[in-house]
Amino acid sequence: MPDRNDAALDFLLTRRSRPAKTLRAPVPDRAELEVILTAAARTPDHGKLEPWRFIVLEKPALARLANLVPTRAAALGVPQDKADKAVAQYRDADLAIAVIDAPVPTDKFPRIEQTYSAGAVCLSLLNAALASGWGANWLSGWASHDPEFCRIGLGLADDERVAGLIHIGTETNAPPERPRPDLSKKVTWVSE
Repeated sequence: MPDRNDAALDFLLTRRSRPAKTLRAPVPDRAELEVILTAAARTPDHGKLEPWRFIVLEKPALARLANLVPTRAAALGVPQDKADKAVAQYRDADLAIAVIDAPVPTDKFPRIEQTYSAGAVCLSLLNAALASGWGANWLSGWASHDPEFCRIGLGLADDERVAGLIHIGTETNAPPERPRPDLSKKVTWVSE
């Protein structure tokens, strides 16, 4: 029988993201974040390329990004309600970590596998924050997919993209459990 980690399994079976709009200060300090980031960096990475990086966005940086949203929304013709929602996502946050899909040139491993690794980092970061006792949520949104917003606001290179924004803070109210997938509709068993 394999060694079973019941505490880890219980955590994964009961984990629940917290809505970003319910997260407030205090947020993890730098030492606490380094532990969370170290755990997140232990993610599957085909070829050991580390095709991702982190940008820790503290309150002043988030306010700057919130101020950039209306300009980009106007340039892109984003409806006002979606622009307002994006402003609030940045303005109301106290801490977010942008996980950047940062491809490494190689002929050995397909680009898509590097993107999958960046997505795995997002989930690992989310779970590490939750396991550390913080509330956390993985968001994106139209602004984080706009190359110009990312270039101006986050300093991304042309070949980089935001894989996710992981908001971390103190949970102000626990959300109710949500429906989970019906495995009978999602799993195919193949024995031959």
